[in-house]
Amino acid sequence: MNISKLLNGVKNISEVYEGVKNKMFKRDYVEQIADHRWQTCKGCEHLDTKGKECAAPGSQPCCAECGCALMFKVRALASSCPKGKWKELMSEEEEKALFDQMVTNEKNAQEDGNNI
Repeated sequence: MNISKLLNGVKNISEVYEGVKNKMFKRDYVEQIADHRWQTCKGCEHLDTKGKECAAPGSQPCCAECGCALMFKVRALASSCPKGKWKELMSEEEEKALFDQMVTNEKNAQEDGNNI
């Protein structure tokens, strides 16, 4: 385990959480973005499929540069590639506001459906 990469992950815990959340609660637009980012990562020299450079053991494939698990990093809209191959799309605050609004919209739609 690479301690400096693990500490970097702790420092960016909100981005890690965002990626986990987006992996669990899938949205089509996030999956499209994740797929595009993953295509870039698959061809990158820093792709670690063995897990030797991952911040957390067993989280491969990961980025050997930052140690992040790519299944989460590519889904974190506020995250960017450490080598500049893809950029963040919004701030963490904007992503949280968007997610909260989507949850509210879904809840309202369910309530409206139950009132018919």
